Amino acid sequence: MTATTDGSAGAVGPRAAAASTTNEPRPGGAAAPGPGGTAPPDASGLDGAAARAAERAAGHLLARQDPEGWWKGDLETNVTMDAEDLLLRQFLGILDADTTHAAALHIRREQREDGAWATFYGGPGDLSATVEAYVALRLAGDPPEAPHMARASAWVRAAGGIASARVFTRIWLALFGWWRWEDLPELPPELIFLPKWFPLNIYDFGCWARQTIVPLTVVSAKRPVRPAPFPLDELHTDPARPNPPTPLAPATGWDGLFQRLDKALHLYHRVAPRALRRTAMNQAARWIIERQENDGCWGGIQPPAVYSVIALHLLGYDLQHPVMRAGLASLDRFAVWREDGSRMIEACQSPVWDTCLATIALADAGLAPDHPALVKAVDWMLDEEITRTGDWAVRRPGLPPGGWAFEFHNDNYPDIDDTAEVLLAFRRVRHPDPARLEAAVARGARWTLGMQSKGGAWGAFDADNTSALPNKLPFCDFGEVIDPPSADVTAHVVEMLAFEGLAQDPRTRRGIEWLLAAQEPNGAWFGRWGVNHVYGTGSVLPALTAAGLPVSHPAIRRSVRWLGSVQNEDGGWGEDLRSYHDEEWIGRGASTASQTAWALIALLAAGERDSEPVRRGVAWLAETQREDGSWDEPYFTGTGFPWDFSINYHLYRQVFPLTALGRYVYGEPSPGKAR
Repeated sequence: MTATTDGSAGAVGPRAAAASTTNEPRPGGAAAPGPGGTAPPDASGLDGAAARAAERAAGHLLARQDPEGWWKGDLETNVTMDAEDLLLRQFLGILDADTTHAAALHIRREQREDGAWATFYGGPGDLSATVEAYVALRLAGDPPEAPHMARASAWVRAAGGIASARVFTRIWLALFGWWRWEDLPELPPELIFLPKWFPLNIYDFGCWARQTIVPLTVVSAKRPVRPAPFPLDELHTDPARPNPPTPLAPATGWDGLFQRLDKALHLYHRVAPRALRRTAMNQAARWIIERQENDGCWGGIQPPAVYSVIALHLLGYDLQHPVMRAGLASLDRFAVWREDGSRMIEACQSPVWDTCLATIALADAGLAPDHPALVKAVDWMLDEEITRTGDWAVRRPGLPPGGWAFEFHNDNYPDIDDTAEVLLAFRRVRHPDPARLEAAVARGARWTLGMQSKGGAWGAFDADNTSALPNKLPFCDFGEVIDPPSADVTAHVVEMLAFEGLAQDPRTRRGIEWLLAAQEPNGAWFGRWGVNHVYGTGSVLPALTAAGLPVSHPAIRRSVRWLGSVQNEDGGWGEDLRSYHDEEWIGRGASTASQTAWALIALLAAGERDSEPVRRGVAWLAETQREDGSWDEPYFTGTGFPWDFSINYHLYRQVFPLTALGRYVYGEPSPGKAR
């Protein structure tokens, strides 16, 4: 991994060093035709400033392309990733001084003045993140009486202590005897036996939760305890009563019902037949190993990998076993080493997503469709196509595969969002092997259509993953655990289908009807995978207009008015993550490059190019651009779980402003123009 030199440069991932392309051709500049075949405007005024900003941004983005054709920016989340990495290594007995020192540098730097740690930039302190960060710094040798540690422990106690932290945090503490396993929700490995039609079977959970829960059933059954290297009494409100009893909720509600079910499962833990339990854990191990990727990871994301390594180790897999060696090596590839010697752990890596978005941005900003950088990007994406069946086939048996995942390696879980955007990127590039490209497009479009949920919309990974029961479990307090359809994913699919000439297909029309029905009363759309209503609206309007809805449609006019009403005084747009649980924050927040771009993309699709909000937004992007062609964006605008897990995609600040500026300068792409 390469060092990050500033907030915008990212680690390049496991395959090659970052491209140094000072001699890389730049975009066509003033003479290059845009995606609509039109020449850019005069170099004077706002139009000229936008064109120059787009050219600088495109040059910066081209310089970041890997020699193999992909792009990847850092994927920044929060310090629980770093803390849990240290706790894993402590549990396995492989924690080394260099790793600990580097992780501690990063964790200390992220601490707030009040002693807590937040889960996103500028956010409030988070109890679980603070507990985990504190424990990690104790592992690094920071004494509890040090001022920064004393502030942290005081903050934890004031927030309710360890007893008020989330279940996952208390699981990590239970591994070292800092919390009693008996005081955690029970998760029996016999869950693996539930048939696919039975409530709360593992396929009722979203893929990210499913991959985490299966190994945790083994951990829950084994209840391991390693010697604690130090006590944590200072993190309890009352060390003599670390977990004071709380009354059960009424049995007539879901909470009370599942609390009583959990008590029954704790009783079952004591009497579970050994042979049955052993068989369940062995079947869970097979399930885990069958889903390990070629690079050793699980699902291309860090949490399932961490818990899978622990579970297999508890089942007797030593650290030199090929499965374990590959798993631990994959975790090392999630590390971003910075120039100051600190080390940040990514929750996952986003090369496919970043590459398709970068391709769209460069093409929409006037780069020739046969430019070598775009052809190279498409070549790489073609090689990343997934043509094997994964867990999605549980709900869609018989559907032929053909899609793309988010990460370098995640063949078991292609996702609908990436697939739609990859196909949109393909349609902007003149590839030298059109037959190969068309075959991949046909497979991807067929798979995507087959993944449509019953209501007409699309989720991210599975079809009809909508059971309400998993979210009710006492165990599931760590964020969203199901994968229902969302407006942003559905919009990207509708836009892709329109570019494939399928705007009038009944399945596309059902998606459009779902989107129109999902519009919020204020005119916006909820953003599931980006923050938040600005993202949802920026996704939906280009889809609706690409599919043929006139810009005069009432739904489009309502969203245009809403975007105008939430524009900041400086001309940009921003929306804080608190908008996910506090309506007062909807459409409100400091202006960011990516969110300003989303608003502009929506307004441009709605025919508002010459409106005052668009001109002010474009001016904001041009004025805030850095000399190197990038933008600064410390704010988190990506979403893993709404509110519970937030993401700063370091490439968002580059690809989306370039897309917006390109469309302002060259005009809107359309199915007719893109081919």
